[in-house]
Amino acid sequence: MDIRLQGVSKIFPPDIRALEDVYLSIPQGEFVYLVGTTGSGKTTLLRLISREAQITRGQIYAGSYNLKKIPTLSLAIYRRDIGVVFQDFKLLPDLTVMENVAFVLEVIGVPPREISERVGEVLERVGMWRRRFLRPPQLSGGEQQRVAIARAVINSPAVLLADEPTGNLDTRTAEDIMQLLLSINASGSTVIMATHNKYLVDAYRQRVVELRAGRIVRDEKRGRYDVDGDF
Repeated sequence: MDIRLQGVSKIFPPDIRALEDVYLSIPQGEFVYLVGTTGSGKTTLLRLISREAQITRGQIYAGSYNLKKIPTLSLAIYRRDIGVVFQDFKLLPDLTVMENVAFVLEVIGVPPREISERVGEVLERVGMWRRRFLRPPQLSGGEQQRVAIARAVINSPAVLLADEPTGNLDTRTAEDIMQLLLSINASGSTVIMATHNKYLVDAYRQRVVELRAGRIVRDEKRGRYDVDGDF
């Protein structure tokens, strides 16, 4: 699923301009870092793509969907194809690892036997099968993030949105999470990752889109966190 933003602006009341006249095209299967200081518009851009927030001006197209005009029924179908990973995990503390991941499939009515198979496969993939009966408070931050990623990709989404997925993790754990995101991208999912982690961006070179005060100021293939001297 390709993503296209055309002249997109987002204004929060009374007059907070989070994004201003953004044009951006992301082909299916690309890995994109969103970088920029706090308040530059990274999270807002992700929320517009997931349709958690509505556009003020402009258009966003995701595949065949027009996100400005998408009907409620179509929005529910669209969101099944979008995975979202948050910095603070948003796991349900009273459910086990398996139950947290299975919950996504239960909501959309997947048969129990299929749920069991798919949850087992995705937990194996993220390295959390042996911890499947534990609850989030019993896990480390890195383990909780792995569960959050498992939950986000259980439906094999076309697009994975990750908002500071390594922000609360130590360097080694952040690298493990980054490798996991790259493997998900290699399997065909588009990955859009908002991050302040200069080390990861510089070590794992991908497309870099830099935001400043709600505007795109740089769009560089295989970029670094900061502008190269010859850019």
